[in-house]
Amino acid sequence: MELKKNPKANVGRNSSLFFAVGLNVMLLLTYLGLEHKTYDIEAVKIDVLMLEDQFDEDIPITIIDVLPPPPPPQQQVVTEVITIVEDVADVEESVIQSTEIGQDDTIDEREVGIEDVAVEDVEEDIEVPFALIEKVPQFPGCTGNNKELRACFERKIQEHLHKHFKYPEAAAELNIDGKVYVFFLIDKYGNVTKVKSRGPDQLLETEAERIINLLPKMEPGRQRDMNVSVPYSIPINFKLQQQ
Repeated sequence: MELKKNPKANVGRNSSLFFAVGLNVMLLLTYLGLEHKTYDIEAVKIDVLMLEDQFDEDIPITIIDVLPPPPPPQQQVVTEVITIVEDVADVEESVIQSTEIGQDDTIDEREVGIEDVAVEDVEEDIEVPFALIEKVPQFPGCTGNNKELRACFERKIQEHLHKHFKYPEAAAELNIDGKVYVFFLIDKYGNVTKVKSRGPDQLLETEAERIINLLPKMEPGRQRDMNVSVPYSIPINFKLQQQ
């Protein structure tokens, strides 16, 4: 006997359709699962604020008794008494004579001699440059002729600078250096005066003037057998050492 299969009973004839539908359903579920968002629910605490009637406190008014200022002292009234006195004395009027000389006045003619004129000797402060003076100022401890005194003077000045030199701390911190030219005058008494300086900064100028003001008193320079003032200038180089 031959078996016949009903074509409607073929289960696998729509398998591709079922596969496509199932695949789409799975893709849809996967998409919804990935795009699904959840939010944290924060706990909200609700408090009930009960407002009661405010109590108004009556603040007592403080009254400060201030004593009135004392009355001003009574001023004494001075009564002027005017006494009328009869004028019985004759008053002589003073005549003011003019001191100007008129055309009719005569001038006392007298001869004035030379011995009647007082002549005052005025000492002139003569300045002679250091390079042209006959005898340079003598630094303490220097001896010899003018050439030796000049060399000794310059050597003593250099020794004095090295002995008293001190770099200003503020200038070192600010990295300030440079050359300062100092000008001073050795007067006819041997004192160092009129110290002036010119440099890149006030700190360096102040230190240079301090060193020069420490110079000792010297024997003054001489020109034509008389004491004269001698100007002098010297450069002081402030240089920072690079570490």
